[in-house]
Amino acid sequence: MEKMATPPAPLRRVPFPVWALAVCLLFAAVGVAVLDDYGVVRDEETQRNVGHAALDYILGKGDALPINLNRFYTSVFETGLALAERLLGLDDSRSAYLARHLLTHIFFLLGGFFCSLLAYRLFDSRLLALFALVLFLLHPRLYGHSFVNSKDIPFLVMFMVSLYLVHRAFRRDSLRAFLLCGAGVGLLTNFRIMGVLLFAAVLALRACDLFQASEDQERKRVRNTALAFVAAAALTFYAASPWLWRNPFEFLMAMAVLFAYPRFFVSLFQGELVSWPDIPPHYIPVWIAISTPPVALLLSLAGAASLVRSLWVRPRDALRNTDLRFVCLLAACLVLPVLAVVVIGSNIFNAWRHVYFLYAPLCLLAVLGLRWLASLCPRPLLRNGVYVLAAAGVAVAAVETVSIHPYQALYFNFLVDRHTPERLRSR
Repeated sequence: MEKMATPPAPLRRVPFPVWALAVCLLFAAVGVAVLDDYGVVRDEETQRNVGHAALDYILGKGDALPINLNRFYTSVFETGLALAERLLGLDDSRSAYLARHLLTHIFFLLGGFFCSLLAYRLFDSRLLALFALVLFLLHPRLYGHSFVNSKDIPFLVMFMVSLYLVHRAFRRDSLRAFLLCGAGVGLLTNFRIMGVLLFAAVLALRACDLFQASEDQERKRVRNTALAFVAAAALTFYAASPWLWRNPFEFLMAMAVLFAYPRFFVSLFQGELVSWPDIPPHYIPVWIAISTPPVALLLSLAGAASLVRSLWVRPRDALRNTDLRFVCLLAACLVLPVLAVVVIGSNIFNAWRHVYFLYAPLCLLAVLGLRWLASLCPRPLLRNGVYVLAAAGVAVAAVETVSIHPYQALYFNFLVDRHTPERLRSR
């Protein structure tokens, strides 16, 4: 009897990280093509010198780090850029700065990759995860800064990576996961001392878990993971910060820089020249509102509404180790830094570049808003219409990014009059 042919095996489903990586590689190819279009920004030479000084100190070629306060900003990242520059043998400044711009941009793409991974973990949807990826990468201002800003963009990226590690740690609830999370938060704090806020948030969540634990074994596990997190964060932060090796008390100076950078700046805001001690409380919200693509703003508001509704329906889930609690953490990461700036009176100037990291939670809240709006539509046709409108919003952001190239750092949305002559200059 003739043997029946075996049916072909179904095609293996391509893992989502492969799709996300493919999109990032496409963006990387575009970045290489336009790399030569960006110049050198004002404080880039200072940052480059800090990186080389730190590298010399690590290698034993220098006795001390410079007293420049910029050593408290992204010292690991700047040291890495200096190391890459030397390994590649880039002797002329043009090649050195082009290499810095390319590596900073690739690091920015890494932030988009982790944004998509976190969205995939939170929402279990490839479509929403890809939307998170392109929404993160197609913010015109961030895209322009991603080549030349080696302070604020790396902190944004590391903040997104740390959020991913925090979610992973609480979902797995294992010692190894919290050790890795602590290392990530330690690096985040090295990039900018503001990382202590996420460090405190993780400890607050672990304290909440400890309070709810009903068995001794569970309480012991929570304590051990919390201690592992603290140890990993502290050791990583110390190892990555050469300015602490001789004098650990310089951490206090870094905290002072967080509260108030000891310089005097004047900014033009809403038609008036204001110094940073007198900048009004609505400075950051206004800047975010006028220089962020509308699709991200509107969907993040929808995400906030979805969060409020979920808290109203099931408030206890906000205390348990759930995705709802993590979304509450995202909202806190978006709101509390702004309140801290207002209460403490920290220095904020030059638009909102010092708080670009706020776009990480805002982007994820926008994806939450998109999912919620789609869920409100009972019919598939209406649901698909919501996705099409969101895609159109991202497409508009992409067109804006291309049309004003290479001046994406000057992007404003429809809330600002961009057509009246001299309007922007006077405001």
